[in-house]
Amino acid sequence: VFVSDNAGVIACDAPELMGRETWFSIEGHGYGVPKDGFGYRGVRLTPQPGGQLTVKVKRELPAKRLGRITGGGLFAESQKLGLATDWEEQGILGCDSVQTAIYRDRLYWAWGDTTLAGYPLGLFHTLGATTAIQPLASCVPPVRLRYDYMADGQGRPRVIAQMPGDGPTWISGYSSLPDRDGTPHLVAVYSKIKSFVTPYEYGLCVWNDAQQQFDRHRVLWTATPEAPKPPPMPEGHSVSWTDGEGRPWVLFGDPFPRIQCPATFEAWSDPASWQVLTPQETVPSADGKDQIRPHRGSIAWNAYRQRWVAVFTQLGGKPSFLGEIWYAEAPSPLGPWSGAVKVVTHANHTFYNPLLHPEFTAPDSPVLLFEGTYTREFADHAVPSPRYDYNQILYRLDLDDSSLVGQPR
Repeated sequence: VFVSDNAGVIACDAPELMGRETWFSIEGHGYGVPKDGFGYRGVRLTPQPGGQLTVKVKRELPAKRLGRITGGGLFAESQKLGLATDWEEQGILGCDSVQTAIYRDRLYWAWGDTTLAGYPLGLFHTLGATTAIQPLASCVPPVRLRYDYMADGQGRPRVIAQMPGDGPTWISGYSSLPDRDGTPHLVAVYSKIKSFVTPYEYGLCVWNDAQQQFDRHRVLWTATPEAPKPPPMPEGHSVSWTDGEGRPWVLFGDPFPRIQCPATFEAWSDPASWQVLTPQETVPSADGKDQIRPHRGSIAWNAYRQRWVAVFTQLGGKPSFLGEIWYAEAPSPLGPWSGAVKVVTHANHTFYNPLLHPEFTAPDSPVLLFEGTYTREFADHAVPSPRYDYNQILYRLDLDDSSLVGQPR
């Protein structure tokens, strides 16, 4: 198996194939070549030592894959050939599910379980980093996104949210909220995990600027026989919203809002201030033939479309159970959401927890970027993709594409 890097390069190092006409099957998760008369998708190539061959593939869905933005070897194939030698590794091999928030003029990032090279068990109490608010110089490949990771005294990436108790600490609901004096606070919900994915404690945590880590603010729920399930929490992804009466809110959802809270630190700290919402359960497809059930995702206001936009993973999609990504629009963050169009597909792989990045582009830009976690987990005996498995991949949508939105703005 040969897998291209962020520059679209493969270093073919198989001596048994040199000078020999060889069939290469082509697989690309939404990119490919036409089938031949027997139904095979591939090309015949004759590799030569020191030679170069080009394979052109056709994109089959609206989203354009820009490249991988976490993990190791982003330019490994190029570097085997003496190219991209200025790219330096950052010591991370895998990252799961991202959270972001703009705080003190920087974009703060957090990821879940993280894979390192030195041992099978990596970091399990949240990895953190910062970047510029617009961290990419361009919205075309090859993607080069470098993070300023929170590091220990030896310069190694470290955890930022280790809360008391057994098991990993996951955080969600990243947001920056002002207190009554106008001072911003970076906040999140934390959960303590057992048995792979089962939470047994939820609470609120607040960023400590001096220590560069999250401190526990208060415990909200601990699993007991009397309370086996947690109450609604301000988790998922947050967006700011001003309602028709001019009141500022912060909405928390995954993808659609489940909690709305006055946009202050004090209100976020007080569960009595939260209002529980009932999110839309399905979204009609643009062709009217299907009702798409969202799994997880995020929403954002889009100035170009003058609409709220969403990307989300379909629950029970085809061909991938948790790998099909859809785009939809609504006049309000509370809905109704409609006109869903499939924009990303995966063949027996998972692509979950997609996050929109409206801050990456100018407010009136037709370009919309989002990322998600690509992995073999939750698929049917899938073979992992070298270097890509359990990492974040960035995609681009062009909102002036009529095939995506159906009608001009």
